[in-house]
Amino acid sequence: MPKGYARTDRIAEQIQREVAQLLRLEVKDPRVRMITLTGVEVTKDYSHAKVFYTTLDGVSDAVQQGLEHASGYLRSQLAHSMKLRIMPQLHFIYDPSIERGAHLSQLIDQAVASDKTLNSSSEAPLGRLSKEGEVEHSLLPDKEGAKDVSRR
Repeated sequence: MPKGYARTDRIAEQIQREVAQLLRLEVKDPRVRMITLTGVEVTKDYSHAKVFYTTLDGVSDAVQQGLEHASGYLRSQLAHSMKLRIMPQLHFIYDPSIERGAHLSQLIDQAVASDKTLNSSSEAPLGRLSKEGEVEHSLLPDKEGAKDVSRR
């Protein structure tokens, strides 16, 4: 077995799959809807598990209270489906990384759009092609018509 993939990681992934299925199918609390589990971290002694979640509505105390209320039931159902000597105590933590990623993506899109508008408004035709294949660039908009002629 490779050293890079620890047992705690495998248990964390299994807990994430099982808790997501339990929340979707068996928990009837209306506060615990539209939740996505983003990750689980299990301590080395398997006594505690941090379950990271996000919601479509953003941070909500009602969702947090609903998850804390259901944590005992979820832990008992996990004990039935997973064969561990110690079933970790579940701690639910809101994960803002999805919102932060969406916000950063929006900022990047705004920056790209503003760059396009600046470039399109400042892009006047800089040169024209002469009959000989030379590009004539107008460096300074002189009244005298000073031109810089360069080869391609």
